[in-house]
Amino acid sequence: MLKIVALCVLLVSVAHASAQISDDETRKWNQPVKPFKIVGNVYYVGAKEVASYLIVTSQGHILLDTGFLETVPQIKQNVAQLGFRFEDIKVLINSHAHSDHAGGFAAVKKELTGARLMVSEGDAALLARGGKNDPNFGDRFLFQPVTADRILRDGDTVQLGDVTLTARLTPGHTPGCTTWTMKVREGSKTYDVVFYGSTTIPGFKLVGNANYPNIVDDFERSFRLLKSLPCDVFLAPHGSFFLLEEKIKRLAQDPSQNPFIDEAGYRRILERTEREFRAELKRQQSAANITAQP
Repeated sequence: MLKIVALCVLLVSVAHASAQISDDETRKWNQPVKPFKIVGNVYYVGAKEVASYLIVTSQGHILLDTGFLETVPQIKQNVAQLGFRFEDIKVLINSHAHSDHAGGFAAVKKELTGARLMVSEGDAALLARGGKNDPNFGDRFLFQPVTADRILRDGDTVQLGDVTLTARLTPGHTPGCTTWTMKVREGSKTYDVVFYGSTTIPGFKLVGNANYPNIVDDFERSFRLLKSLPCDVFLAPHGSFFLLEEKIKRLAQDPSQNPFIDEAGYRRILERTEREFRAELKRQQSAANITAQP
């Protein structure tokens, strides 16, 4: 009975928050994807463009990102379809505090699982504000506020059962953007898994950003750290970042060759986003110099 009540509360919450998905592009992001095993004990349970990952352990499960609030019923169904209990999720972790990745944390934590939310120090306040006063988006993308149960710093680990994830802080996209790493065993091989946090700059103000004055320095440090990480399995908060649809098709065609083992794809997204960052930074610096001239 309690589960039914919780689900009803969730659906009411979704109805009240329908403005989160108000355009065609975002609806496309939230299109369903059949859940599947990626590697070892890591499963994909998210939507087409907004990713969510279930890490299965001997003492319950870890959920990385929830997509939008509207994505949560889909994630819940995906977890069940894989044969796991959504109520067995004990820990929630986040790539970064934007509505398309953190929009469902309040519902999952308070109404559906009681799981503990563990997030970076840099994003905890933004999550608690429900996205208000975002240093780049202002109040454009709001979500249900949620309070962290544990604050993480760079190099901190999250352990549950036989699984250890390491939080590597890669700020810039948000002040507390977090890239997660773990080792996964599949057969006789052990792989380094990287859940890349994001180094994209969608309309960001890099020069003279009073709300985030150290944004450039943060991006610089993040690129250096990300390039130093060993990566076999490349995963990300958006499906397009790691060619999700293409890889699902390739995996179906030949299950013996796992396309998610893709260090080259990881290196490519770092190279592309750093190139875009430097070009935009140069453009904004030039524009600022022209404006500053008498």
